[in-house]
Amino acid sequence: MKKIVFILMVAQISCKQNSQAHPPVGGVLSQNDLSVSRERMKNLNTLERNQIQQWIGGQTEKFYPTKLNYWVNIEDYDKREKRQDNSLISYQYDLYDFDQIKIYEQPIERKEVKLGHFDELKAVEDALRYIRDGEVVTLLVPSSLAYGTYGDEKKIDNDVPLIIKLKAL
Repeated sequence: MKKIVFILMVAQISCKQNSQAHPPVGGVLSQNDLSVSRERMKNLNTLERNQIQQWIGGQTEKFYPTKLNYWVNIEDYDKREKRQDNSLISYQYDLYDFDQIKIYEQPIERKEVKLGHFDELKAVEDALRYIRDGEVVTLLVPSSLAYGTYGDEKKIDNDVPLIIKLKAL
């Protein structure tokens, strides 16, 4: 029941906001538009963080906050030795919603990419800097560090927080 309430609250906030998400073609945002956008993102982030913390409270597995504003299931994860830019890494991850329903059947997989030189979800790129070879970690990610305001234009709608199961290959 909590999961349904969580999804409904996120959907309600997403639908309730009618502010412009991006500038019109050929235009720029005014100071007022930028202020409205900043305030919307701040409120959305606060709401999602509270909802994720409530979700964590209902789990048997422990999750720990990181400096970048996502949670991971390993204590002191972002205090580990950090991989440097240009380090090669291969990895894959699965995406889930907070009802723990897998979004894509096949994992997203990348082979031999250089850290700091690829376009990835912010939380995934950050987590890859601390992951150990062969390790699997679970990330709880607010929408601002996932697909944000636009979604992935396939199965993930705008402003959707995600559970990411990340594995270093």
